[in-house]
Amino acid sequence: MIKASVIVPAYNSEKTISLCIEALLRQTCPQETYEIIVIDDGSTDKTGEIASGYPVRYHRKQNGGPASARNMGVREAAGEIILFTDADCVATPSWIEEMLQPFEDPHVSAVKGAYRTNQRQLTARFVQVEFEERFQMLRNSRHIDMIDTYAAAFRKEVFLYAGGFDESFTAANNEDTDLSYKLSRAGHKMVFNGNAIVFHLNHPASALRYGRIKFQRGYWRMVVYKRYPDKMIKDTYTPQSLKLQILTLFGGCFFLALSSFIHAASYVSLLSFIMFLFSACGFASFAFKKDKVVGMLSPFFIALRALSIGLGVLYYFTGGACRFNTPPG
Repeated sequence: MIKASVIVPAYNSEKTISLCIEALLRQTCPQETYEIIVIDDGSTDKTGEIASGYPVRYHRKQNGGPASARNMGVREAAGEIILFTDADCVATPSWIEEMLQPFEDPHVSAVKGAYRTNQRQLTARFVQVEFEERFQMLRNSRHIDMIDTYAAAFRKEVFLYAGGFDESFTAANNEDTDLSYKLSRAGHKMVFNGNAIVFHLNHPASALRYGRIKFQRGYWRMVVYKRYPDKMIKDTYTPQSLKLQILTLFGGCFFLALSSFIHAASYVSLLSFIMFLFSACGFASFAFKKDKVVGMLSPFFIALRALSIGLGVLYYFTGGACRFNTPPG
């Protein structure tokens, strides 16, 4: 009997889809208890040809983004528990078993797993430490309010009742945050299992790509915050220090620009930059224990992160919605 359905949205994923599927076929739980559904979101490469060669349920659709692909997968699913991972993720052998374990509590509606990576590029290593910091926050929370789709599980009935992912999010960006906040507002119990691990093959490997991703994150997170303004103040996934870093970095730059006209502004600017560095100390210390090089260079990455996210937020407030096709409401 099929208990769980693993859904993998894929778009032009010919380089990674085999690794993803093969890992899902090597799980510790019996293969007859789960199915793998690959939703090809209009790929123009060999993704479909490769995926359909495996013992999976393969479906192709017109390109519409991962939210619509995942929703299609749920409609096709036979399992009572829906699992999601991405086409560039490789699940550890016990991933499905670990994702299902928390559902033994009938009050649990959704489960979040964890990312790891074997990439050795400096930026990718910083990104992994970022995740580790957030995982630590989640471990300290009895219930969480963020389920990322790289390692996610939902009771099918809860997912469908919530309406699934908002398909007006046509990019892979914060559609999972939107659904998570929606479930949190409705009072659903969501938990984190750090033992449910997938390895990501595609952490951003360059500072340029990292900055571009964070810019988009900043923009789309504001779209979600418009719907759930209380989450702007605090959630279980976003470090409060990150918000302080954005404010102090931009404050420092603003007052530095004013210092040409107002002498006292230079002191405020200096104070802002000092506060920024102080706010980065906690992460730098955490990172140094994980990766000494990342720890030493973390102020640079933290500044890049704050700048990129902050610019994304500013873009939202200065009419960027016209270009990004912002979801309504």
